[in-house]
Amino acid sequence: MIQHEIDVPLCVLTTMIGKRDAARVWQRSAQAVERLIELVNDLSISCSLERKRTLFLAGDQYGVRSLKKEVRARHKANIGAELLTSQTLLKRHGISRTAAIESAISASANPAQMTSGLLRHAARMGAEIVSGVEVKDVRSICDSVVVSTDAGAMISARHAIFCTGYEFLESLANKNHRVISTWALASRPRLPRPDWLDDYLVWEGSDPYLYFRATPDGRVIVGGEDESDEQAYKSEAKIVAKTKTLIEKVADIIGIEIGKPDFRWAAPFGTTPDGLPMIGSVPGMPGVFVTMGFGGNGITFSQIAAELVSSEIFDHRDPDWDLFPLH
Repeated sequence: MIQHEIDVPLCVLTTMIGKRDAARVWQRSAQAVERLIELVNDLSISCSLERKRTLFLAGDQYGVRSLKKEVRARHKANIGAELLTSQTLLKRHGISRTAAIESAISASANPAQMTSGLLRHAARMGAEIVSGVEVKDVRSICDSVVVSTDAGAMISARHAIFCTGYEFLESLANKNHRVISTWALASRPRLPRPDWLDDYLVWEGSDPYLYFRATPDGRVIVGGEDESDEQAYKSEAKIVAKTKTLIEKVADIIGIEIGKPDFRWAAPFGTTPDGLPMIGSVPGMPGVFVTMGFGGNGITFSQIAAELVSSEIFDHRDPDWDLFPLH
């Protein structure tokens, strides 16, 4: 799911970082989705990329009043959004909720195929891709950055960018970044489902939240049920229980019967209090950059990080460089 909508609603983010910056964040996120679609198409990467609409359902955390406030905030920020009443939502999608927000500027793709396609392009452009190497330490020395590996090798470069998700060196850790656990499943192919679902990404304003979408081969992918315990994802018992809960929730919302899923998985991922990533230069380490804390918008925020960090390296600072500080 590649969304311009971030984990923290615009109206809530406004109270955290201010109206102007919150609007800039959401606008930049929308631009990133469009840029990523353009990039994948320009490079002819085969990854089942499809434009989608998004349906954000009212839930126990954000009810109808919150959604009305959210739509007003998005309109003021020049971001398209339509508030669906309970009657309209039921008529269009057969969903019984008090309200929903429908919007565009989203997409879906196979992330493994997208990543491998981008890496193949980088390799053709001269990048060297190495696997099975663990970086153990990093130091800024004069005009260079030196990293040491688990094999005892030393690698010197002008810049080092750590874009390793929730896994990072202790020296690069940040107190505002925390790791939580999440769960997901994928149904069998050609699962009977409402026709409209093929064109939408669906998520809800609840805690724990739920999201789901269909794939080109007719699977339904469902995820959510996050927990704050960063080790919880390792529990096999929890995978069983969370899978059952996810299946039941989807059945309650759109009435489909997933049955036994073909795949189920769990994983940790990094989050921040405001739902924003941390993108920037590491204090006291010239030439070292980090991007972390992507939450549920990893692909979108990664695109933004690529743009911000590359601009910084080439000495033409991006005007949005200040939006995602390392607090």
